[in-house]
Amino acid sequence: MPPILVHRPTMRVIDGIHRLRVARLRGRTEIAVRFFDGSQADAFVLAVRNNTGHGLPLTLADRTVAATRIITSHPQWSNRAIARVSGLSPKTIAAIRRRSTADTPPSNTRVGRDGRVRPISAAAGRERAGRLIAAHPEMPLRAVAKEARISVATAHDVRERVSSGRDPVPERERRNSGAPSQGRPDEGVRHLPSRPAGPGALRDRARTPAVLVQRLLKDPSLRSTETGRTLLRLFDAQTQVVQKWDRLVDGIPQHCSEIIADLAGEYVKFWHEFATQSHTVAQDGDRQKSS
Repeated sequence: MPPILVHRPTMRVIDGIHRLRVARLRGRTEIAVRFFDGSQADAFVLAVRNNTGHGLPLTLADRTVAATRIITSHPQWSNRAIARVSGLSPKTIAAIRRRSTADTPPSNTRVGRDGRVRPISAAAGRERAGRLIAAHPEMPLRAVAKEARISVATAHDVRERVSSGRDPVPERERRNSGAPSQGRPDEGVRHLPSRPAGPGALRDRARTPAVLVQRLLKDPSLRSTETGRTLLRLFDAQTQVVQKWDRLVDGIPQHCSEIIADLAGEYVKFWHEFATQSHTVAQDGDRQKSS
């Protein structure tokens, strides 16, 4: 049998109590042990995770009690992270959290299943990004994302919304966050000296992926051929990936993360080669026209 798991500071059995009882009934005086040196709260989380993964499954009532205790001891954990440990759904965890966090200090961030810290709502970050983009249209998206503490994909969506005259924060997200439509400027934003948007900034805004894809979709020379339609479908799918970046990353199962990362890296190489060959074709066409 595998060794039992014991919390070293308290010598309490985390996982393997039945194996320990069987060993005693057989008159054994020793048993293989793996020790855990974390806190009692972390030991409880480990016990719940092990008991939901094998052996006699916990009842719904047991899992609900366990989730409530984990929410209290680890309030910074995301609903998905607690759901994975307790064997409940993220929606159930959210409902339990609403009922059980009256005395818990509010937090603006959550720790996900991958250990990354993310804000509960991106409304404040979107507003910061909106102000930065409005003042500095030429500012690279990565710089905007870093300054506003949001993802690059979210910064891209904010730029699309600002360029079309919409609110940088979607209405649903603003309602969920409770943020007013017009808030005070965030004191945490490093305000840069504003400069008027020049022709280069306007060109950059007109060459965002979503705008370029829409332009290609209107081109009959692409829509009338199978190769063109295949390209349009590929580029449209890439636009969807950029817009849903955060949700896609959050939904990656941990055991698949390395394979998905390798695949993404390989596809990056493919698209880079594709872009190089496309530029070569464009240059050949320009040379033929000039000759």
